[in-house]
Amino acid sequence: MKNRQILTIFLIIITSLSHAQYVIKDGSDLLNLKKVPQEKSYVDHNGPLVFAGEYLVYSLHCFNAQTNNPTNVSKIGYVALVNESKKFIFEHKVKLEKGHGYGDFFVSTEIPSGSYKLLGYTQWMKNSGLSQVFKDDIVIINPYLADQSTLLDISRGDVLPNTVKSTIISDSSTLTIRTNKSTYLPREIVNLNIKNFKGALGHGSYTIKVKRKEEIAIASAINSITYGNAYFNADKEIKQTIGDSIFLPEQRGELIYGTVKNTETGLPTENLPVVISIPGKESLLKFSETDQNGNFYSYIRKDRKNPFAVIQVENQDGTYIIEKGVPKNIDLSDLKFSDFNLSRDQEEYIKNRSVLNQIENQFFGSKPDSILESNPIDIFNGGIPEVIILDDYTRFPTLEESLVEVVKFAGFRKGNTNDAYIRIGQDFKSYDEEYNDFPAIVLIDGVYIPNHEQIRTYDARKIEKISLTRDQFRLGSKEYQGIISIETFKGDFLDSYTSKNSLVVPFKQPISKKNYFVQTYQLGDTTFDRVPDYRRLLYWNPQFNIANSTYDFEFYTSDLEGTYEIILNGFTTYGKPLSIIKEIEVLKVN
Repeated sequence: MKNRQILTIFLIIITSLSHAQYVIKDGSDLLNLKKVPQEKSYVDHNGPLVFAGEYLVYSLHCFNAQTNNPTNVSKIGYVALVNESKKFIFEHKVKLEKGHGYGDFFVSTEIPSGSYKLLGYTQWMKNSGLSQVFKDDIVIINPYLADQSTLLDISRGDVLPNTVKSTIISDSSTLTIRTNKSTYLPREIVNLNIKNFKGALGHGSYTIKVKRKEEIAIASAINSITYGNAYFNADKEIKQTIGDSIFLPEQRGELIYGTVKNTETGLPTENLPVVISIPGKESLLKFSETDQNGNFYSYIRKDRKNPFAVIQVENQDGTYIIEKGVPKNIDLSDLKFSDFNLSRDQEEYIKNRSVLNQIENQFFGSKPDSILESNPIDIFNGGIPEVIILDDYTRFPTLEESLVEVVKFAGFRKGNTNDAYIRIGQDFKSYDEEYNDFPAIVLIDGVYIPNHEQIRTYDARKIEKISLTRDQFRLGSKEYQGIISIETFKGDFLDSYTSKNSLVVPFKQPISKKNYFVQTYQLGDTTFDRVPDYRRLLYWNPQFNIANSTYDFEFYTSDLEGTYEIILNGFTTYGKPLSIIKEIEVLKVN
């Protein structure tokens, strides 16, 4: 019931969206918005020290700041890396499922050495400013660039080891980590057991990582307990008042929005139908309508495959200017960075680690991560289309001729104006419906075509196949008779598409979810005998849900000797942070 109330609040106020921000109109408006709980977030990662040529992996947890339960407000979160100049190295859009998401970033040799800040937030959190945002220190060492001045303090000569802040670790009586022994050989299996002694009190969402303990003195990454204490007094609701602007949450998926203005007057245009298409083989089609301020918006829920969107005014009678909205960045002026310095006696260690990274990356193809396949997108909404492969028939030069000669039930028809539109014949045997003269929804490589006259002479030699369904559809307030989807051989229709009242815009995709590679060495399997193994991160499970009493895992050590930390980090279902560390050794036999 509470979820429905929150959704209703945003359905009411979203119609006044402007520049991703909403202006609080009156006391009733403010009261409704204060009913929506503020959020807070935590990012677990494999830092704080990352070299060029390594991956920074992370797991994002977003919470209801009032209850500490996983948030049900935002469906999109953000993880960003910022340098000391307050510039974004990356800002990843992360899809949240029950408040959780994860991703990674490869640190290339173009990123200079220095101190960085890892941030975690949602659009809704931006209303409380930088203090609400999760922040942790990341140090990047890139020996491939000559300038290392940001990490070297020449005036101090050989720099003393950094003062390392202590990290609060829970010797939890709720959960324990056990291994079958404490010392292992390279490439030996490790049996890991996690036991929950408190039943439902231990249930929750966690991350598990097994990483080489840092050889350089550096402050540890913030664990869940340290985070819980540091953000205990985070804002529980927005603090804005009447007349203030606020960021709205992405509660139903990715928010895409903008403004439409009349070209002649420059004034916003209201009640104007806007169609947003995500092109590609698995295309998406969304409808919106401008409000009294010319604003439109839509949410993208499905996992789209294309980083572009085509925004078009359906009404082709007038001429309009379309502007896509871009959310403002959070104010980073008060962001502070750690004071980390390298010393000259660490030079050999840095060289050795970098060489091992190069070797490991050379063999990445032998042990790749895999992208998780998302659910396929069906533009026909469950209908079974008729598919016509044009190479199976006599070829005709234009689309209009191909429809006449090859495709049944579809063709161009003259409307009330001089322009023709594509009409799909009704299927009265399958559907009980009255006769109509509705146009078809027409897509080429997923791009919505508002003006069918424009494609009458389209070169049919570029077309591979035409798919169509004959049932009725409604897009916004307008009725359509069927969908006709045209696919070209190259899938590049968007590259040359130009049309009045249209705008092609980049639309950043959420980061893809992965199955992270788990190295194994099975008895009798010689696949990896000649493949070096210098992994520092032996195991990474970004989202592990505990709902039972015991769990067993296994992973293999690498050729890299030293001390490794097994870290369980996360939160129970009622919001209590838990963090446990166990160390193991990897040593060769003398």
